[in-house]
Amino acid sequence: MALNIVWIAFFVIAFVIALAKFIFLNDTDIFKTLVDGMFDSAKGAVIDVGFPLAGTMIFFLGLMNIAEKAGAIGRLARLLNPFMKRLFPEVPDNHPAMGQMVMNFSANMLGLDNAATPFGLKAMDSLQSINPEKEKATHAQIMFLVLHTSGLTIIPLSIITYRIAAGSTEPASVFIPCVLATICTTLASILVVSFWQKLKWDGVLFAWIGALALLVGGLLFWVSGMDAAQKNVFSKVTGNMLLLMIVVGIIIGGVWKKVQVFDAFIEGAKGGFDVVLKIIPYLVGMLVAIRVFRDSGALTYVVDVLAGLIQAAGVNADFTAALPVAIMKPFSGSGARGLMLDVLKVHGPDSFVGQLASTFQGSADTTFYIIALYFGSVGIKKVRYAIWAGLLADFIGVIAAIIIGYVFFVHG
Repeated sequence: MALNIVWIAFFVIAFVIALAKFIFLNDTDIFKTLVDGMFDSAKGAVIDVGFPLAGTMIFFLGLMNIAEKAGAIGRLARLLNPFMKRLFPEVPDNHPAMGQMVMNFSANMLGLDNAATPFGLKAMDSLQSINPEKEKATHAQIMFLVLHTSGLTIIPLSIITYRIAAGSTEPASVFIPCVLATICTTLASILVVSFWQKLKWDGVLFAWIGALALLVGGLLFWVSGMDAAQKNVFSKVTGNMLLLMIVVGIIIGGVWKKVQVFDAFIEGAKGGFDVVLKIIPYLVGMLVAIRVFRDSGALTYVVDVLAGLIQAAGVNADFTAALPVAIMKPFSGSGARGLMLDVLKVHGPDSFVGQLASTFQGSADTTFYIIALYFGSVGIKKVRYAIWAGLLADFIGVIAAIIIGYVFFVHG
């Protein structure tokens, strides 16, 4: 119901704004702009998103099948069961979904979006197998989705790469702020959803979260001691090297366990294209709505109103020029990336606004896109509280990113 309302609202608001522009501003091109945008985004959803996703899905689902047959997913699930069981009490002990969710979170943390998506879709499918009401999201599916939308990343490789391309002399200056902001969003996700689901917080859960925080904190402390060149090399090499190690490790593990690895790969890979065919209608519907909403100018008006309210409240409003990135991110990753690149071009990559926009880009993931992608892949229509929980966590992450930005990027 919530997703239906949002989807309808995007089109209605866009049409009302376009009509007002035509009547009061004599903008004779506005309707053509919106219609062209609809066709362009519909085409892009299939060609630019769907087809590339198909190749990635086919490859990684094949690898997942090898890992499952070799028992790696089961062992990973057993290892992390004490922690995961407390966040996902509905899921049976040692269920494959546990290991698949961990693989998804791990790929996200390394900034490996292409690998994270197949793992996540496989996990959502496994969670759907124990869902008694197939069209209604379970608590476990919502917890997983909202955690995924928090976009926990400890190696913001792509953002650093874009900053280098924009001519930044300190491209890695946003490394630690991005990580801290996304940690805040992830913790907010856990707190918001666990409060709604009335999860029990015991010593085990506190211990696991504390240990994870120490691990991330230790990594941050180590990386903070590097110079800019070392940070760039670390960011560029580590994530890709670890991904290659995972791929090779799965294959070698399959051989060690006497699995017919290529046959197992083909068996798992066959389902990749079927998954993509299921989700393409959801992607087209959501991405077209987002494009129309953006092209109508609605996003600009939202930013202007917020900036005015912030200034009226007497709060330092230097950050408002970067707000479009934060507002767009829950709706469209590519849209937010485009806005970030525009900010970097206009204000400079090493300006306060440029660094803050980069931090916004790395502080969360695309909530609406992920809801359409993941829930659409298993046919869930009743998303319940997933949207508002994800957006609330995103909002907390934005506030945290602003505070972190002032601490790290404002001097004197």
